[in-house]
Amino acid sequence: MDSVLEVASHFRYEGTPVSYEACHVGHINSTYFVTCEGKEKIRYMLQRINTNVFPKPIWVVENMVAVCEFLKKKIAEEGGDVDRETLSMIPCTDGKMYYLSPEGEYWRSYRTVEDVVTYNLAEDAGMFRSAGSAFGRFFNRLADFPADQLNITIPNFHNTVSRFADLKKAIEEDKSGRVKDAQAEIEFALAHENICSFIMDGVEDGRFKWGVTHNDTKLNNILIDQKTGKGLCIIDLDTVMPGSLLFDFGDAIRFGASSALEDETDLDKVYVKPEMFEAYVDGFLSELRGTISEDEIRAFPMAARVITFEIGIRFLADYLNGDVYFRTTHPTHNIERARNQFKLVADGEAKYDQLMQIVEKYI
Repeated sequence: MDSVLEVASHFRYEGTPVSYEACHVGHINSTYFVTCEGKEKIRYMLQRINTNVFPKPIWVVENMVAVCEFLKKKIAEEGGDVDRETLSMIPCTDGKMYYLSPEGEYWRSYRTVEDVVTYNLAEDAGMFRSAGSAFGRFFNRLADFPADQLNITIPNFHNTVSRFADLKKAIEEDKSGRVKDAQAEIEFALAHENICSFIMDGVEDGRFKWGVTHNDTKLNNILIDQKTGKGLCIIDLDTVMPGSLLFDFGDAIRFGASSALEDETDLDKVYVKPEMFEAYVDGFLSELRGTISEDEIRAFPMAARVITFEIGIRFLADYLNGDVYFRTTHPTHNIERARNQFKLVADGEAKYDQLMQIVEKYI
């Protein structure tokens, strides 16, 4: 039996796994669409968890199960569709929510939500406003979830100070001999060290709340209903952990308010779009009013800059370390991504006053 179908046979699917196709979206895990035949054809997502990124994969699964079950209760109370508005994880034949293969690989699965689309780049402000509403609704539903019960699957994931320390270590060790080829990017990073502590300083002094966060709020992590065009279901819950909403707001703006994808190499095409920033703010706050403070709202422009910078230095550090974290397609892929993010940081600085004027309209 094919190895993927053999793994699939260990899950409690409706029907028999008969075929699969690889999903090539995403930097981290290996994902497959498995088709099962029985009374009807049903598709499932089957994923091999990357244990280099998630050394404790069971913790990842435990977080996903806890959050999805909590969301199902909230959605049911609201009269929503629990099978489409959050992920439905599938247990294995032994009752566990993951399968450990003889090769030591960890797999998990959930039912595919059909009749949806995803986008890598927001086509217009209306789409990005809908994305903001979807993530705002996700956080609002989880507002009373006990965040301290979640496992820390990646320590210091959005601790920008810690990420900067990782970059300094990568520069010092120069494992791949690439420091000489990244001098401009390193200089930019070192010149912006002062912004790294902005969010965590606010958490420590009580201005910014600590709760459940998604930690990877890219547009393509929202399943959008094909009929209504509205954000339906938040996916890719591997990094659901305790954190600040500003982590997630910043990452959403980094990805969705950019004029280009993060792989764009023509930096003249890379800039922050204020109209997209405002659309997301509008949608996000439409679901969160009353559960977010004015201090946090006023921090939106800076949060976007900090998280964009953080992703940039992560790309740069991975390049210097020999491309051991992010999936790449060519030797300079990570440094090109870093340049892209740094261009957004610089443009966000130039447009800071304009973005603050937008934010003030919503307070």
